[in-house]
Amino acid sequence: MRFAARSEHIRRAAPVVARVHPMKAFRSQYIALRGAQAHVLTWGDPSSPKLFLLHGWMDVAASFQFLVDAFARERYVIAPDLRGFGKSAWQPQGYWFADYVADLEALVGVFAPGESVDIAGHSLGGNVVLHYAGARPARVRKVISLDGFGLPPEPSDLAPVKIAKWLDALQRPQPFAPYRSFEDVADRLQKTNPRLPRDKALFLARHWAEAVADGSVRLSSDPQHRMPFPTVYRIEEAYAVWRNITAPALWVAASDSRIRQWLDESSGEADEYAGVKRRLAHIRHGRLATIADASHMLHHDQPAAVAAVMEAFLAE
Repeated sequence: MRFAARSEHIRRAAPVVARVHPMKAFRSQYIALRGAQAHVLTWGDPSSPKLFLLHGWMDVAASFQFLVDAFARERYVIAPDLRGFGKSAWQPQGYWFADYVADLEALVGVFAPGESVDIAGHSLGGNVVLHYAGARPARVRKVISLDGFGLPPEPSDLAPVKIAKWLDALQRPQPFAPYRSFEDVADRLQKTNPRLPRDKALFLARHWAEAVADGSVRLSSDPQHRMPFPTVYRIEEAYAVWRNITAPALWVAASDSRIRQWLDESSGEADEYAGVKRRLAHIRHGRLATIADASHMLHHDQPAAVAAVMEAFLAE
């Protein structure tokens, strides 16, 4: 069964984008999630409406600072460093997508026991929150995915090749190369995303990396995250999960993101978001909003515009 998806195209509004927001203070804490230490950032008053935010691959919770700064309404925002990222514990046995979903359930149990919650995620985090909303529909009030719409489908014939590549990578672990300074880390962030201003890059560098004893700086995430996946991605399974979502769902796509091209579903079509919409059609209460002049890191490029569409959706 497929569901009709509503589409909203959000254009940049100068008064929204031009606003300058003071940086809101966060609280850093460590909690136990499923037997592992997790680092969690929270913003705002715990008595305010709660919003759980999950970051993307090779990112950290502090990546949401600019988005939180742009929220007009007071919220209690809870954002963990996902396992193996940032200051959360590394897992020698590796990392599996289902563990992120289970970690989210544990996190909700700590901060909002028995409540129906609002959850949002970027990229990898967006896929995690969608899976949680489909697996636990009664626990989710609203769900938002920021440029996270699944992966390109893969044929089953790739299974032995993918397992072999994974086994080979286990024999030759590759650590991250060190950086000379946090300024060099900021340079790398700006090279990856030329839209990122220098002040934001320097802020993120201090959370994305850490100083080590020899004076160099290294990424704080586990290099195992670069391991190839040993499993074939089956989009039909994702569709089955999404079709079980009962909460209103908002997909937020960036105009200049590589994700649409990566999915390779809309080439040659008049509607550049056709591929995204085909996937969104599997969510019964799904809608699409687009952010202009933004890359995959849309919450860095246009935090005010992203905050505006999110808050309008959450307030309905």
